[in-house]
Amino acid sequence: MRYVTNLPYATKEEEHICIPMSDGIQLSARVWRPTSSDNEPVPAVLEYIPYRKRDLTSVRDSIHHPYIAGHGYACVRVDVRGTGDSEGVLKDEYLEQEQADAEEILAWLADRPWCDGNTGMMGISWGAFAALQVAARRPPSLRAIVIASFTDDRNADDMHYMGGAMLSDNLAEAGTMFAYATCPPDPAVVGDRWRDMWHERLDNTGPWVLPWLRHQRRDDYWRHASVSENYQDIRCPVLASSGWADGYSNAVTRLLGNLDVPRKGLIGPWSHKFPHLGEPGPAIGYLQEVVRWWDHWLKGVDNGVMDGPMLHTWMQDSVPPSTSYEERPGRWVAEPTWPSPHIHPVTYPLTRHRIGSPGEHGPTGEGDGLPMTVRSPLSVGQFAGKWASYNAPPDLPYDQREEDGGSLVFETEPLTERLEILGSPAVELDISADQPVAMVAARLSDVSPDGSATRVTYGLLNLTRRDDTENPEPLEPGRRYRATVHLNGVAQAFPPGHRIRLSLSTSYWPLAWPPPEPALLSVHEGSNTLTLPVRPTDEPDEAPSNPFAEPEGTPPLSVTRLTPPEQRWDVKRDLIGYHSELEIVKDQGLIRFDDIGLDAGRRAYERYATVADDFTSVSGESTWTMRFRREDWDIRVVTHTRLSCDEQDFFVDATLDGYEGERRVFSRTWNEVVPRDLL
Repeated sequence: MRYVTNLPYATKEEEHICIPMSDGIQLSARVWRPTSSDNEPVPAVLEYIPYRKRDLTSVRDSIHHPYIAGHGYACVRVDVRGTGDSEGVLKDEYLEQEQADAEEILAWLADRPWCDGNTGMMGISWGAFAALQVAARRPPSLRAIVIASFTDDRNADDMHYMGGAMLSDNLAEAGTMFAYATCPPDPAVVGDRWRDMWHERLDNTGPWVLPWLRHQRRDDYWRHASVSENYQDIRCPVLASSGWADGYSNAVTRLLGNLDVPRKGLIGPWSHKFPHLGEPGPAIGYLQEVVRWWDHWLKGVDNGVMDGPMLHTWMQDSVPPSTSYEERPGRWVAEPTWPSPHIHPVTYPLTRHRIGSPGEHGPTGEGDGLPMTVRSPLSVGQFAGKWASYNAPPDLPYDQREEDGGSLVFETEPLTERLEILGSPAVELDISADQPVAMVAARLSDVSPDGSATRVTYGLLNLTRRDDTENPEPLEPGRRYRATVHLNGVAQAFPPGHRIRLSLSTSYWPLAWPPPEPALLSVHEGSNTLTLPVRPTDEPDEAPSNPFAEPEGTPPLSVTRLTPPEQRWDVKRDLIGYHSELEIVKDQGLIRFDDIGLDAGRRAYERYATVADDFTSVSGESTWTMRFRREDWDIRVVTHTRLSCDEQDFFVDATLDGYEGERRVFSRTWNEVVPRDLL
């Protein structure tokens, strides 16, 4: 990244500004704005997240907020109610109170003497969710949004559930927020009130996994703040981006296809990162694109920002399997609209262990031989990687050959010419199961001539929700059903000599929670298909080889590393007791934020365990330790959440401990039972 100090506007920073809410709560904001805005008002851009602006996001914030401010904007970074230095308590994500607060913040900003009355919202992940959800409420000053790594559908395409199957990130991300929501404010900002504010959070926050687990169907809880319920609610321009290695690889194209406002899309090879910090690379000059977007929609500059294609995306070339990549080879391609006229669905028949050629006819009718069957061991999925890659620790899927040993596999002949896909593949199956609850995981892999298999994309389906995620129904054992598994969107090239492999399994642990009992899945021959969104290689790319500038931003804040980080991702198997586990450690080490003299550390530990193929032995644990230290102030928060099950219920056992120095000043325990709902 190129760090820039010579910007069009000189700026100043206001580290802590209180924004009053109508109920008396004060929210804490950090503001960067041109010094000239005292006399010449500018538009305001809001980023609104719960991840602590004064310390834990301060380095990242210092790269892009002063950069945007230096181009003539007031950039405002606000801690969500109950986090960082804002007052109150945060109990769950995307609540009505959070969105109402955002509307009040925007109205307050529009009324500042240094703001010209025009506002925008931007962010990644939670910040992008917030921007999209608030845009649907149409606050009068909001002119445009810029969002990265997000979803428009909180039930079907978020970290909680996929295809009606529960993701392990439902536990992992709940553990993250359980920790963040129980951290104290900084006494250097809020003064002696810090302890009362902290204990208010400790007293009123519980394990976040509980509400997420209590809503196992698509209901009003998930419909709230899901823009997919009514895309017409969005009436402002949208610049949307994500990455193919991210868990949020689908929403950009859905927005492009469903919104009726000026919109642009960008999908790179990245994990859960801003595009200017994109990993795997190539990262791009995203902030330059953001400034152009704001210039047009907030300042009215006629800069041609809407010219050219609607979507730029990175067409990924074939790579050997690896749990991380520094760069993904490929090229930029562009689509004039979405759905794209360049992309054509091509349907391939699935015969006995083969992916046939388009137009090829396999056996038909119900009596054409025995069905193909699979009952996968719980070990299938140990090399699946994370639902949303962060590229640290290495968390992408590894070689799929071992996974395929417990799967039903279909494969093409070696390709005679290059094949490119762009979009969401789908698998249509004629199936039956011997249990009332069963799932299918479908994986598409690129198989090289040496036999190694790189997962390209995947999808999950809880078969009790094959037709209706709101009103699932148990399967009738032995009865045949039609079911379609939608795989995550991707742009991928398969070279000549390689094969395309489709793998079906009945478990995918620990990425997804398995059914109550192992199920035998029967795939009946005759009408099973794989549909690929093929982008013919002779279609024009409509994009220059490098349509984006070099990444740039303002210099990051100075920090001093006090202890080294630790990153681990270990798969362990005990072949005596048949105990298996995946252990993940993400320890950021202890870092001193030099500008405020604060030391902060974060350590996350996850463990996912099973015994043999006992589907009721699965358990997941998430433990977080958050530490903040300055002179005679030393605070730790330790949260632990364990999720286990039997055939009928989920069991949540959690603890929350707060420490001042070595003295524990708060402790609470939860032991809750949540019935399984065809899950």
